[in-house]
Amino acid sequence: MLTKDILKKIEIALDLTFLQPTKKGGGGCINEGVIYNSNIGELFLKQNSKQGSKLMFEGELESLRAIHKTETIRVPKPLALVEDEKSCSSTVVLVMEALDMKGGAAGAQLGSQLADLHLHNLKLRDPTGASRMSASSEEAGDGTDIVYEKRFGFSVPTCCGFIPQDNEWCDDWQVFFARKLDFQIKKLQTESSGRSVGEAVELWPQLQREVPRLFEGASDVTPSLLHGDLWGGNAATVQEHGASIPVVFDPASFYGHHEYDLAIAAMFGGFSKEFFSSYFEKLPKAAGWESRHQLYQLFHYLNHWNHFGSSYSSSSLHIMKTLTK
Repeated sequence: MLTKDILKKIEIALDLTFLQPTKKGGGGCINEGVIYNSNIGELFLKQNSKQGSKLMFEGELESLRAIHKTETIRVPKPLALVEDEKSCSSTVVLVMEALDMKGGAAGAQLGSQLADLHLHNLKLRDPTGASRMSASSEEAGDGTDIVYEKRFGFSVPTCCGFIPQDNEWCDDWQVFFARKLDFQIKKLQTESSGRSVGEAVELWPQLQREVPRLFEGASDVTPSLLHGDLWGGNAATVQEHGASIPVVFDPASFYGHHEYDLAIAAMFGGFSKEFFSSYFEKLPKAAGWESRHQLYQLFHYLNHWNHFGSSYSSSSLHIMKTLTK
């Protein structure tokens, strides 16, 4: 239940003349959501009172802003982040436009648009290698311009699930991604137990030595803006202008190798063959794609292991053993 104080903060932040609850809402295993009517349309208020919620929502806010600026793929427009510091639980609310989402997003159109998102940063770089702006401050929506990003990382930490990702800027993709895997392994080592954890810890140095070999067919990785958590539950469709268009949400963005986003998309179903073929028409597979695809899936299996327990250990260990043969 949202307090009067936090609803008042939302009204002030968005200069609303009224804000009224509806009986509509939604949520997942981490957050709760409710839809409110307002003078600027329906708003989706995503809330959480757990420790770390503010950092998690700050990352999602900046992720949505970054993707929204590219105008390549539909996301809910992010509007505000407010916190009820007076409540004992310190509730944090991320406010965005409410969309009437339906299923069936992961087809050819979404694959093509995801490729456009991944190509967007590259297209910001002119032939001389200099940065150029692609959006005015007004178009960007938050008073900033969007420019070519030559590094890997992101401006803030983002959470894949509720675990924060270290997005500190780095010039080398292999170093950056190895750091992501190392964090997951160390988290397992300190917070979990069992023979499988010990096996993963033992395999990790061996896998680290193999990483350069896995990138022999993709040595020159250009940073792409990623969704970061594109599984089937984070994609849908909306009806706009008489057409059904894809929409993605709950991002955990950073600038990384474009192949990364396809890893979790292929893990749990929900994405059609047409989605992948449409994507590869614009961004064809490079040599060694299959092994790197497994490497990127390893991050998500380890992340799920840290979130949900050892049911994901066998998949994690299988990949580690396969890549170190």
